[in-house]
Amino acid sequence: MPNSFGKIFTVTTWGESHGGAVGVVVDGCPPRLPLETPEIQAELDRRRPGQSDLVTPRQEEDKVEILSGVFEGRTTGAPISLLVRNTDARPGAYDEMKEKFRPSHADFTYQAKFGIRDHRGGGRSSARETIGRVAAGAIAKKVLHVAGGVEIRAFVTRVHDLEAPPPDHFPTLEEVEASSVRCPDAATAARMIERIKAVRAEGDSVGGLIECRVRGVPAGLGEPVFDRLEADLAKAMLSLPATKGFEIGSGFSGTLLKGSEHNDLFENREGQVRTRTNRSGGVQGGISNGEEICFRVAFKPTATLLRRQETVDVHGQPAELMGRGRHDPCVLPRAVPIVEAMAALVLVDHWMRHAAQCGTFKF
Repeated sequence: MPNSFGKIFTVTTWGESHGGAVGVVVDGCPPRLPLETPEIQAELDRRRPGQSDLVTPRQEEDKVEILSGVFEGRTTGAPISLLVRNTDARPGAYDEMKEKFRPSHADFTYQAKFGIRDHRGGGRSSARETIGRVAAGAIAKKVLHVAGGVEIRAFVTRVHDLEAPPPDHFPTLEEVEASSVRCPDAATAARMIERIKAVRAEGDSVGGLIECRVRGVPAGLGEPVFDRLEADLAKAMLSLPATKGFEIGSGFSGTLLKGSEHNDLFENREGQVRTRTNRSGGVQGGISNGEEICFRVAFKPTATLLRRQETVDVHGQPAELMGRGRHDPCVLPRAVPIVEAMAALVLVDHWMRHAAQCGTFKF
């Protein structure tokens, strides 16, 4: 089972949803990078459960411990090991799932592939695995900020059929965090919150879209042919639980345009080659072009419902299953920092690969 991501800046996550702890090992981080526990904790606090009345009530402090790779507030170049203990695990809530497959979960496929599975909250298939990604992403964000002032901002743009108008500027962190649903448009955010509460009261769930914008990325990142920047971003996002789609730039809507309408024309802007429009989403030919990177990720409705559903048991016999445990009626609010983390991991790895190959970017 592959649990590692990246070529030079690599992360390996470990742990199960209702086991003793979860965590990550980060290898390839440059030495002498200033790094303190609160910087990582701040990102984990945005992802943790129980932070609002829109998400799972599971009460986890998600307090991170740095076990190695940092000395006197700076990275040493050695592997950085991070640990978060599970303190509010309730594996008993999943006893029924030991014999029955939850619809649209990984229960059946894990059983079919491995012949064994951890039924306690899904084990490795649980979104709790993403704690390691967010912790590692906090370090990647710090490297990108120090190396080039890169900013990464994800935010919710659609919940169910409620869609926010496109922001006319790069949203600030304060604008995104102003609402519990993490949509920077206040009016739409209010309607999204009411929709999530309504479906939760019905024992149901909803999905939606998260947009991510990245500015400050220089031209030249990406490794054609197979490691194109947008291809690695797509893999990173589609490796997240509950994701069902990825598009960059104009995405699928670009298919409705003619080439003359879609092309991003070049111009010289204050001595720099830039594009007048950004339908490419900041990537052309698999390589960043210096414009703002913009992509969107689709998340399905949460699969666990607090209502009875038809299923089968491990013997293939018909059964009914009532969702139990503590779950998000909509995963999007807590997925925002996870999307940012995966974007950071892709970009820092490509930045280092480019530096190793071309020697033009310095840390």
